[in-house]
Amino acid sequence: MSDRTTLEIIAPTVEEALLQGLSQLGLTADAVSVEVLDSGSKGLFGLGGRQVRVRLTVNPPPGEVTPAKPSQSAHARQAEPRPKAKEARPERKVESKPEVKESKPQPRVESKPEAKPRRAEKKPAQAEPAPVKKMEGHNPDPILDTAESIVSKLIHHLGMKAQVSAHFDETSTDDRRVIQVDSHGDNLSALIGRHAETLTAFQHVASLMVGKQTQQWVQLVVDVEGYRERREKQVRQIALRMVDQVIKTGRKATLEPMTASERRAIHIELRGHPAVTTESTGEEPHRKVVILPKDN
Repeated sequence: MSDRTTLEIIAPTVEEALLQGLSQLGLTADAVSVEVLDSGSKGLFGLGGRQVRVRLTVNPPPGEVTPAKPSQSAHARQAEPRPKAKEARPERKVESKPEVKESKPQPRVESKPEAKPRRAEKKPAQAEPAPVKKMEGHNPDPILDTAESIVSKLIHHLGMKAQVSAHFDETSTDDRRVIQVDSHGDNLSALIGRHAETLTAFQHVASLMVGKQTQQWVQLVVDVEGYRERREKQVRQIALRMVDQVIKTGRKATLEPMTASERRAIHIELRGHPAVTTESTGEEPHRKVVILPKDN
């Protein structure tokens, strides 16, 4: 095996690694053996991915069967020590007399009752994990506990550290309550992304995972370092300025595309306004809020 040529290739996929290796060796695929050393990983949201590592070994020519000979000689060498074992047998017969004297303390070894208390000591050790289940029951709502756990694990898999807390959004008036998950930590800006696109994708994945584990539909809103709260305040201010324009002109005003949580913040802000009403139009991710004057 040491005479065979080997080559290790690192590439995004196994196919690319194989093509690169065959190109460097100048051989075809049937002339080498392929071993995948590391299948790699895509990571989460394109972060933390790992490439594939493949080893190519050149196959020996068809006529060479020489590697079988050294293995046979090796078996022959291993068989040589057997006569030595036969020579040792007469020596054991000579020393058989003193062995009879040593057999007397053997009844002392028959202390079998000592093994029983050892087995009994292992039983209480198996009952120790029981208090862990009781600790999990301290959270008032299992859905909140599940949301915190899943968001924490996703952030950890992205190579980040954060403190996560979940609570129900009290401003929600729908039959299904909204779960607000806040996360605070260092260097979490990468989780937000441009126009909160990364945060929206992260929130979608977390919602699906929480819904699958709890076996129910869950509306999850994930916030990072208070970004959504600051953004919703800006959106409300923009909406109030547009309300003045609608009242003055008597014409509707269409705002820029926004996320579902931002649109919801505007609807709540202008709910019950005496002069205007709101509605959402368009399709995701370009859905917008329209402010219309009320008919007097």
